[in-house]
Amino acid sequence: MTDSKKPVLEIRNIAKRFDTTQALDDVSLDMFPGEIHALLGENGAGKSTLIKIMTGVHQPDQGEIALDGRPIRIGNAVEAQAHGIAAIYQEPMIFPDLSVAENIFISHRDQGVVLRWGKMFRDAEAILAQLGVHLDVRQPARGLTLAAQQAVEIAKAISLKVRVLIMDEPTASLSVHEVTQLFKLAATLREQGVAILFISHRMEEVFEIADRITVLRDGKKISSTPRAGATAEGAIRDMVGRKVEDFFAKSQVRRGDLLLSARGLGKEGVFSDVSFDVYRGEVLGFAGLVGSRRTDVGLALFGVERADAGEITLDGRPVKLHSPDHALQVGIAYATEDRRALGLTMPMSITANISLPMLREYLSRLGLIKRAVEETAAESFRERLAIRAPSVRVEVARLSGGNQQKVMLSKWLNARPHLLILDEPTRGIDVSAKAEVHHMINDLAARGLGIILISSDLPEILAMSDRILVMREGRQMGIFTRAEATQEIILSAAMGQNSGARGSQ
Repeated sequence: MTDSKKPVLEIRNIAKRFDTTQALDDVSLDMFPGEIHALLGENGAGKSTLIKIMTGVHQPDQGEIALDGRPIRIGNAVEAQAHGIAAIYQEPMIFPDLSVAENIFISHRDQGVVLRWGKMFRDAEAILAQLGVHLDVRQPARGLTLAAQQAVEIAKAISLKVRVLIMDEPTASLSVHEVTQLFKLAATLREQGVAILFISHRMEEVFEIADRITVLRDGKKISSTPRAGATAEGAIRDMVGRKVEDFFAKSQVRRGDLLLSARGLGKEGVFSDVSFDVYRGEVLGFAGLVGSRRTDVGLALFGVERADAGEITLDGRPVKLHSPDHALQVGIAYATEDRRALGLTMPMSITANISLPMLREYLSRLGLIKRAVEETAAESFRERLAIRAPSVRVEVARLSGGNQQKVMLSKWLNARPHLLILDEPTRGIDVSAKAEVHHMINDLAARGLGIILISSDLPEILAMSDRILVMREGRQMGIFTRAEATQEIILSAAMGQNSGARGSQ
């Protein structure tokens, strides 16, 4: 952080109401040059509203924004950029058919009538070099990785002489390596005196990168603490008003009968020789770094990616899982990590999403949907999983991320599976919703369901799993019991530094 004592941007007593909802209530926040300021809060805490006020999407009902001590009005995104305020988001706003250089300079209105291509390419290269990024500025942006797209977005902000950069969940779709790259870019900007507002649900990232941590809850500022004086437990308590002990809820339950057994499972060029057992009432965690092929094993169990080697037995009987429909018939369900694109039909209602996998059960003899029966089933899940919505007829797109996740879980639980595969079930949801999902997993296991939990969140895997299978580049590195597993052991195995498989299959 720089020695500057004067904030570049001040949010002073901002309030904003939408109908009956008080989205922000007397919120104040300072941004200093060369500081990374983390903003934490559950979904609905007011973070998005504050960002939209800072970027000119919304106007505050009261309060003001000051730049270098002088009040300013931000009427739209163009005015925000003129003041040196820019934002990058989880999904980069890239034009795929334009070149990297064109994407960097697309917001400029001072290029004149004749575009000087050579100068634009040279300027784009200079900005990327300033960030330590090497890209062909003449190539279309279509083939860029997410991390490269984020770098282009940051370069665009620098081209506009950014002074305050808002990074809203920028790491949610990035690999561990890509996150490291992004953090290097953020550190470079900090050294150059840019003030960064960093928003993330990933607590470990916040404590790695932030200089200061501010927490919002229910539209109010609860705390603002230098990182040296902050703890993850204290931040979570401020976010939800509860203790951290409430959040990881997996309790020890008596393990039931053997449910599924996989031996020598493989798919050419993807994964090989994977062997494990899943028991009723057990949570088997799948851990590993990006590229470990954990998800591919889960998809093979659901019949999406058919294994070409090994054997699977379910309740002692050999099965060949050749399609998701077949997997559902034998009692296996799979909740995907990408709920918006693959897990849910966003324009449809809660009811329609929950009934979709079992639609045949809701058809009359004439082939018409029995709406009353369908809605009764959906209503039971709304109550059981505490889905916050005014009605089961509400479109899923209108729900928060945590409630969308509950709808997707309801959808697969409605299929009455014996084995439930959960792929990144808490990605992109806030701390409170994550706690509810953990309680749900605990409850399902206690009822005798077998669960495979695939997660990149190592604390989640350690807290929620009875045993942990670790993979690396398509190979099984070991299976560890709850008593054996530590962060160091799991990470060592995931990185190929520990090849000893422990525990029973």
